[in-house]
Amino acid sequence: MLMLYIIAFPLAIWGVLLCFFLAVCLVVQDGIIRLKRLHQIPCSRCVFFTGDYRLKCTVNPCIAQTEEAILCRDFEAASVKANRGF
Repeated sequence: MLMLYIIAFPLAIWGVLLCFFLAVCLVVQDGIIRLKRLHQIPCSRCVFFTGDYRLKCTVNPCIAQTEEAILCRDFEAASVKANRGF
């Protein structure tokens, strides 16, 4: 009976560690996918983006800086000079 505990306990620990590391890998993978999706938001490169936290966009303020803005029909690319204030 003691031999069963000597073998089963380390196997259980390794099983828990394996499940933990698998869960961590899945969370990291999900985070990477979500981050790539969020980097598709074009608001900061748009003419109508103000940069002010009170009114982020003059055309669609409700969807500015959200995932809904990825396919914004009113997106108009801003020039680099106009967007940086030079």
